[in-house]
Amino acid sequence: MLENGFLVDGKYKILDVIGRGGMSIVYLAINEKANRSWAVKELIRTDPRAAGISKKETDLLKKLHHPGIAGIVDVIEQKESQLIVMDYVEGHSLDQVLKEQGVCSEREVLDIGIQLCEVLEYLHTRKPPVIYRDLKPSNVMKKPDGKLVLIDFGAAREYRRYSDGDTVLLGTRGYAAPEQYESQGQTDARTDIYSLGVMLFELVTGESPHRLCPVRKIRPELSAGLESILEICTQTDPAERFSSCAELKYALEHSWEMDERYQKRQKRKLAGFFTSVAASICLGIGGIVFSGLETRASQNTYEAYLTAAGNAAVKEEELGNYEKAICLRPGEKDAYLQLLKHGFLDDELLTVEESMRLRGILTEQTASGESFESIFSKNKEGYAAFCYEAGVTYYYKYEETENKKQAQSYFRLAAQSGCLTGAHLVRAEKLSLIAGYYTRIGLVDAAGDDLVDYKQYWEDLVEVSAGNIVMTDNERTAVVVYEELIGQVLFHGESFLEAGVGEDRIREQLAQVRIHLQQDFTGKDLGGADAFSDTEATSEIFQRRTERSWDYVPSSGRPC
Repeated sequence: MLENGFLVDGKYKILDVIGRGGMSIVYLAINEKANRSWAVKELIRTDPRAAGISKKETDLLKKLHHPGIAGIVDVIEQKESQLIVMDYVEGHSLDQVLKEQGVCSEREVLDIGIQLCEVLEYLHTRKPPVIYRDLKPSNVMKKPDGKLVLIDFGAAREYRRYSDGDTVLLGTRGYAAPEQYESQGQTDARTDIYSLGVMLFELVTGESPHRLCPVRKIRPELSAGLESILEICTQTDPAERFSSCAELKYALEHSWEMDERYQKRQKRKLAGFFTSVAASICLGIGGIVFSGLETRASQNTYEAYLTAAGNAAVKEEELGNYEKAICLRPGEKDAYLQLLKHGFLDDELLTVEESMRLRGILTEQTASGESFESIFSKNKEGYAAFCYEAGVTYYYKYEETENKKQAQSYFRLAAQSGCLTGAHLVRAEKLSLIAGYYTRIGLVDAAGDDLVDYKQYWEDLVEVSAGNIVMTDNERTAVVVYEELIGQVLFHGESFLEAGVGEDRIREQLAQVRIHLQQDFTGKDLGGADAFSDTEATSEIFQRRTERSWDYVPSSGRPC
């Protein structure tokens, strides 16, 4: 233990102990020459576990640069300990705030959740993704200006795609997701979402995280929207939680919409109850229900709902019939896919309201408490097909600016399903990677280097646009994939050239796009979309765009 007044490395004067953990002590120090305060974390070398964690923590933090993360300034090796000099965060931890000020208001909790979603989404979109794994009030500092900072990355790990599970099971009981201690495979972004939900529950109720329950049982004045959001976050099954922090952030920012949806859902459940009672009376005369008859009726009704949806003259009637079909058979893919392709995309745009409605359907629960998405995910091939189409939809058709983040999570699920093969698997993997580039384009690291490897970006664009996409997917997907490549040449041609992508390669790829537009579009069904109904016109449009891209790469080798 360091004494007050001790001078570390001739620069950092120890002032006081400000924190203690099982394997470390944290001191407040000052650099008197620079007149700046720092936090110094001391780890004792005699504890091999502490040594291993400290190296992992320092290696991670050296790669992270975000205002919501306390970064590393210096690492000092001593005979019996290792000292990590970190940014000192002035303020109070959220557990101190809870003790001193009492429970947070709903507005405060929403703000805390939104801020932490931004920090966690930054971690989860690194390459490889970083999973924090120990989110709790004591690890979150609130600065005087209200900004939040994550501290203590001792439990954090990098997500490894082909790993069967975590190498070390860490995290704080109560806040830790079930999969952290039950050997349920690797922890991922949804693990942090669970912990965030638990922490927000504690902040808004003051109750122990071991006593999770609907928040309005404790504070009836809270909104149904907030209650619904926290319930989704803290589902035992990761598949039933929000798929990403971007999705959770949107829900927190629009909790009033969740509130309205929650109320409508309760009405639907009640109506469904009376409907099922009436059906039971009709089919089960004298209390006898023939299982074979019931099965055939369900099958016929499911198909009937799909047919009725396709013939509906009113949009809400169409959507309602798709939802009824899903309620009958939540494990089947057809209703989900038709709802997505025909119900929502008839105008070639997925709106925020439609996205929330889709999420509401997926999180809907059966009488046993299992969500529709959980049931659907057991149909691996069907769920993979849905995730692939949802990825394409969010990537190209979602009206919000964070569409790429939403798409990335769906493409990742599709690619990891084990059900996609060939071009579909490659496309899902590459579009997931490309979606991730969008969060880093224009950003630089501490050394001033681009966070995007533009050469790899180009290679991914080439691979995702290879082959006859019309044959493997459809004309709609082909058009948007080609549009993506052409658009990136227009916007980032200079960066591609500077990264070492030759002018000839760019010209060659644009020529391939032109060939595909001329040869592959043969008048196949485009889903009735007016914008793509005329194949020849579509091809001509994109040929012109290709030519503009071609012009963008002049013979001088430098873009205009």
